[in-house]
Amino acid sequence: MSARGVEALSKPGRYPDGGGLYLQVSPAGTKAWIFRYSMAGLLTANGKRGERQMGLGPYGERAPGVTLAEARRKAAAATQRLREGQDPMEARDTARTADAEARAKVAANSFQAVADRYMDTHLQGLSNPKHRAQWRSTLATYAYPSLGSRPVASITRMEVADALRPIWNTKRETAQRVVQRMDRVFRYAKAAGLRDGDNPASMRDGLSALLTAGVPGGIKGRRHHPALPWQQVPAFMVALRGKEGLAARALELAILTAARTGEVIGARWAEMDLDAGTWTVPAERMKAKRPHRKPLTPAAVALLRTLAPTGQEEGSQAFVFPGVKRGKPLSNMAMAMLIRGMSEGEPDQPPRWRDAKGDAVTRHGFRSTFRDWAGETGQPVDLAEAALAHVVRDKTEAAYARSDLFDRRRTMMEAWEAWCATPALPANVSRLRRAREA
Repeated sequence: MSARGVEALSKPGRYPDGGGLYLQVSPAGTKAWIFRYSMAGLLTANGKRGERQMGLGPYGERAPGVTLAEARRKAAAATQRLREGQDPMEARDTARTADAEARAKVAANSFQAVADRYMDTHLQGLSNPKHRAQWRSTLATYAYPSLGSRPVASITRMEVADALRPIWNTKRETAQRVVQRMDRVFRYAKAAGLRDGDNPASMRDGLSALLTAGVPGGIKGRRHHPALPWQQVPAFMVALRGKEGLAARALELAILTAARTGEVIGARWAEMDLDAGTWTVPAERMKAKRPHRKPLTPAAVALLRTLAPTGQEEGSQAFVFPGVKRGKPLSNMAMAMLIRGMSEGEPDQPPRWRDAKGDAVTRHGFRSTFRDWAGETGQPVDLAEAALAHVVRDKTEAAYARSDLFDRRRTMMEAWEAWCATPALPANVSRLRRAREA
């Protein structure tokens, strides 16, 4: 047969091309290729020696159709299998099964599948549902489009860089979070035996070099929350105490106790012992998942007494800083919006409250402010770290650090309160630091 002849055939029937290859035309006019063969030991359904017909696909000059030339190549391959003593149909079915299994294995160990398994296992430890949702949404938005279906074992550092590059300059903070989450997924894959070699999402293993190009000033380190210089805290507290509303009081308590946002807005009256001056944050609301006692200074106790509920309708489980909706705490954006409003200056002017680089300060940055104050005023490191509820990284040191240093921390926090209440100086006056006693 010729290609033109095959195209012209329309009468129903079976037309041989030779070598077992046939074109079959149906009564409806559709055309398909078949390969007829027989081999020693081949039996029909009734146990008699017979032949088989293997479909090679529909005829067509465009995919998914099979042209005459392609049909001849498939028939030749089937004939070669016959010569090797194999049944072409069984060999094809075996190959299809193996291919399906291979695809299924690739799909099961794709970057997206492995990331999903990691998140299902490890994100349960995140107390904030918003953070769990952000993990999934950022990977789905920035990693899955190019890497989601790729085998986790074969993804290269360059492919990770290509996925990050579109947002590295324009959305740096988001890009850094994405790469940190990808890094966790690849570490999980290596631990599970799904990948060998370097971690392609590790900045220390070479990824930073691939992202440096086109970035003015090179790669920036991990971005810290802009923090108010500790010398300016007294002036800020004067401005803050002039503000009304729960957000202002929540921020004031957060600064006095060096607490995290979630610890403050989730606080309940049951956690407060105002007579003893103690606030005990339960483990489920702490980042380290361990209960944490915070000493309440006189100013913090006085602040809380002004907020204490007068009725017993909601009991001790009521939120210290209730939100607009009944049974809900203050929004985690309330303090951020308050600081933003306090920092806004005149057009084209820097923020009123800013860090050393000129960036507007943030709520979380006040924890850094406290830490800077502690370091500059000679407070013991272990007390400052305990006040911030930081986990002791060194395992040997942690084994011996079983005390929470509560009484000593109370003394330090009272000194911090005293500094926060120091009369603010005019902007053009500098305070002389008192020399430490020998």
